[in-house]
Amino acid sequence: MVTSSPPRRVYLDAAANAPLLPEAREALLAAIDDGWADPRRLHREGRRAGLLLDGARETVAALLGARTEEVSFTGGHAQAVHAAALGVLAARHRAGGGMVVSAVEHSAVLAAATRATEVRSIAVDRSGRVDVAAFVAAVRSGGVSLACLQAANGEVGTLQPVAEVIEDARSAGVPLLVDAAASAGHHAPSTAWDLLTADPRAWGGPGGIGVLAVRSGVRWRSPYPEHDGPERVPGSVDVPAALACAVALRVTDDARAEEGPRRAGLVDAIRATAAGVPDTEVLGDPEHRLPHVVTFSSLYVDGEAVVDELDRAGFAVGSGSACTASTLRPSHVLAAMGVLTHGNVRVGLPLRVAAADVTAFRDALPGAIARVRSLLTDPAADSPVTEPVAQPVTAPTTEPVEVDARGLRCPLPLVRLASATRDLAEGTVVRVLSTDPAAGPDLVAWCRARGHALLAQDPLPDPSPGAREPGLVSLVRLGTPLEGRG
Repeated sequence: MVTSSPPRRVYLDAAANAPLLPEAREALLAAIDDGWADPRRLHREGRRAGLLLDGARETVAALLGARTEEVSFTGGHAQAVHAAALGVLAARHRAGGGMVVSAVEHSAVLAAATRATEVRSIAVDRSGRVDVAAFVAAVRSGGVSLACLQAANGEVGTLQPVAEVIEDARSAGVPLLVDAAASAGHHAPSTAWDLLTADPRAWGGPGGIGVLAVRSGVRWRSPYPEHDGPERVPGSVDVPAALACAVALRVTDDARAEEGPRRAGLVDAIRATAAGVPDTEVLGDPEHRLPHVVTFSSLYVDGEAVVDELDRAGFAVGSGSACTASTLRPSHVLAAMGVLTHGNVRVGLPLRVAAADVTAFRDALPGAIARVRSLLTDPAADSPVTEPVAQPVTAPTTEPVEVDARGLRCPLPLVRLASATRDLAEGTVVRVLSTDPAAGPDLVAWCRARGHALLAQDPLPDPSPGAREPGLVSLVRLGTPLEGRG
């Protein structure tokens, strides 16, 4: 009996969770032997652990553009973000308690913002870049205790204009929290921040530890019950993890001059391959971006199915699609950008990724998406979704043509809509009924991509009994030539 061996594994999901670097693993194991004691103790074991912790803090501070005393280690990235934001809100509550955030901030930032008295979310363009003028105006408008703008977006890789807003924020007396979770180590560090958070997992460090830096002079008060630890958060520091975090950041930063352009070139190649796949849009700024992240969305496919198909071929990738989340809600980043929230694939190239592995991924990608599309069926109709569900007409109808996509999850509403409208005349108005939360923003993106006009989106007047979501009624006027539709 002949058995086939499993495909060689290629890990390409390093945007937020990079593999632990060998140098970091070596430092971690060594520190487990030498740095296990409480660094606050005065005995020899404690002093040894304290020296390791001090060295780790000095290294991280130097590489992030901070002073050693400004850096704290936390129990993870989310805790660092929450401590930063809630600490400023606590210290500056008399300023009004409001927060200004970009619409594409990390979920940890948005979660912390629920504690603000008011949240002003600033829109981004289709590349994911925040509107600088609107951001600055919101910061200057009064009642703002904290402004938050990520260094780069971890889903699409777009760099944010932090340097363009920092002086305006400071002149308004509002501290700026910059989340560098996606960029630290991979992009040149900036001093344009008042508070900084970072995630060691993204640069090949261990999990279970985060980094928080607070500039001297920034008003910050612990939002936690009183504690006697050396950090800004309760609990003891994991010294081995801190040392491994510092070593990984040093290795990644040292390699940046060579690895940055190399990985950027590999990303350019992936972007070109993805752009050549039918009905696929490459997302994020094509120039002002992280060197190792690329994201694209394909019409008429399920994001989870594409991830699974690539996984079977040996490639581990990520996705920001609503279909891959337990909540089945669309990615707030993709929705804010006005791009497709389904059929999404995110690639993060780890340090030292082999060019041959990227080439193999590019070779596998078009076929993987095509296979997923060929297998997709409409469970409501128990038939292939490529079959039209509306009667073809040769001229615009006087009444809207209704396409009922209630009960269908992404990407089926758009698949059904494309099938239903393929033979309809330009100018026909289509009334789309949907209950999937992702269908609303996806319809906006579909209309923009296809040249249709979205006339209105309103809540369903009579949602299905027991429906968790109210659903939408969308009116679309078809506007592209028939041969280019769908």
